[in-house]
Amino acid sequence: MKFEKTVVLSFSPTGGTAKAARLLAEGLAQPVEFLDVTAMAAEHDFQPGTLAVLAVPVYGGRVPEPALERIRACRGNGTPAVLAAVYGNREFEDALLELEETARNSGFVPVAGAALIAEHSIFRKVAAGRPDDKDAAAIADFAAAISARLEAAGDVGQIPAPEFPGNRPYRKFDGVPMKPKAGSACIRCGRCAAGCPVQAIPASAPDQTDTSKCITCMQCVRNCPTGARQLNKLMFVAAEAGFVAKNSARKEPKLYL
Repeated sequence: MKFEKTVVLSFSPTGGTAKAARLLAEGLAQPVEFLDVTAMAAEHDFQPGTLAVLAVPVYGGRVPEPALERIRACRGNGTPAVLAAVYGNREFEDALLELEETARNSGFVPVAGAALIAEHSIFRKVAAGRPDDKDAAAIADFAAAISARLEAAGDVGQIPAPEFPGNRPYRKFDGVPMKPKAGSACIRCGRCAAGCPVQAIPASAPDQTDTSKCITCMQCVRNCPTGARQLNKLMFVAAEAGFVAKNSARKEPKLYL
């Protein structure tokens, strides 16, 4: 099988998922087209001759619902897809299995998948700086193996379906109780509202947060030019110590062909 290009669809509020997806795409069919669907869904018809990379973050062992919605907005049309679930060095649990199901229901044909590590979006001491050079080397080797398998196949039907770990029903995840709020340093620039994946920040009142919508993706915290948006410091410090102690040991990418 030959491909004219790779199209990367990524949901990446803090940039880690997009970074990992870019490393993966660099070893696949060139040129590469990037479709960032973090802020909003983008309908996209995948065309023959295209290889897809579907990259999402992992929250609590699951794929966040807004990321799944972005994939559902696309039409795969039988396009081979490489799946990437990117997590912050805790666990990815049912995320790849959930991503595979959504991809298939949207018309994609998963041919490979990976659980990749990026800096944790909330507790940034965990997996700091990842994906790093060691990750990049492993991802490059994986991309080469995918390319070889695809090139050897006459059509997508000849490629064995990858087997991903996970359980059904998927594990329950009710979100993170901590929600970012704006402090007195807020200049009401609106950058946070414009980038919020779930419209939890009103454009007319960017110093406010609808906590019923917020998924604690940390996009607003990372992008605030004055550092006004933060999590509750007491709650953060209390949660961080235990999380860092439990999840600091390095984990390596899990790769599935």
